[in-house]
Amino acid sequence: MKTNLLPGLFAILMLLSCNRTDELKEVKLGGMAQGTYYAITYYDKEGRNFQSEIDSFFVAFDRSASWYLDESVISRFNNNDTSAIADEAFTYVFNKAQEISAITNGAFDITTLPLTNAWGFTITDPQKLSQAQVDSILPLINYRNVSLEDGRLIKANPGIKIDFNAIAQGYSSDLIGKILESKGITNYLIDVGGEVLGKGNKPGGNDWRVGIERPAEDGDEARKVDIIIRLKNKALASSGNYRKFFIRDGIKYAHIVDPATGYPVTHSLLSASVLADDAISADAYATAFMVMGVDKVKEFLKEHPELEVHLIYSDEKGHMQTWTSPGLLQLVVE
Repeated sequence: MKTNLLPGLFAILMLLSCNRTDELKEVKLGGMAQGTYYAITYYDKEGRNFQSEIDSFFVAFDRSASWYLDESVISRFNNNDTSAIADEAFTYVFNKAQEISAITNGAFDITTLPLTNAWGFTITDPQKLSQAQVDSILPLINYRNVSLEDGRLIKANPGIKIDFNAIAQGYSSDLIGKILESKGITNYLIDVGGEVLGKGNKPGGNDWRVGIERPAEDGDEARKVDIIIRLKNKALASSGNYRKFFIRDGIKYAHIVDPATGYPVTHSLLSASVLADDAISADAYATAFMVMGVDKVKEFLKEHPELEVHLIYSDEKGHMQTWTSPGLLQLVVE
């Protein structure tokens, strides 16, 4: 789950200065949407501004995928509204989520909302759960217990609730990219709450450059960049467990919940940044990798060379360490 303000982990856009040309004009858009920020930079011969169209897109998308809105499609499904019908956006996100859930053997799971609600990560007063409380909720958590049939969400149990929070922002970046491309714009950088999609380049052939945040020792510590990478025709998404957490009885509970155990993850992985062909995949895999942990992620990548990662974790002595896959390492800016 992600915070409903600025995300715990974000991509810092490193936009280098360049010479303006008469052919392409830089346009920057930004604002708040989906409980987080968005920042868009693109180059257009006419310098057209699509701010109103982007804002309208976010409003429409939230009506499909945001469970914060009572009237959204996902909320109506969660409330067992039998008249609710999945729209195109909902259907695509749902199917992609189920696909990645199967590939990751359930490490990614959109049915964890009852758990994150119970742990209090969706409100301002997190709480510790007993084993009995966790056991009572676990039967509701399994991506295999939901399906779409003729546009309707079929649940094995009416108490099941789904959450697109770990995948929808990535898809937002992808859809905004399609909007820009429909206008003939092919050089752009889109960041929706840290889910970044970069296509083409800047005038002069300069690559987009994106920074990955280094986890802070203290959740309130100022953000710092760990590495900067070149991004071209790829998406980068990050997930982390070090900014949103609570402590009870001396135990630190991170906000990412393991669907298998019902408890927040406790391994040493602090953040996972994933490079993929599209932002929806990068977003979902980043969350799945936070559930898996360092060793399982490395094994997983052997079977999925289409993905690249940058992992930040604590070693046995509590020192921060990093591991970067070979393909992503080639993109690092020295």
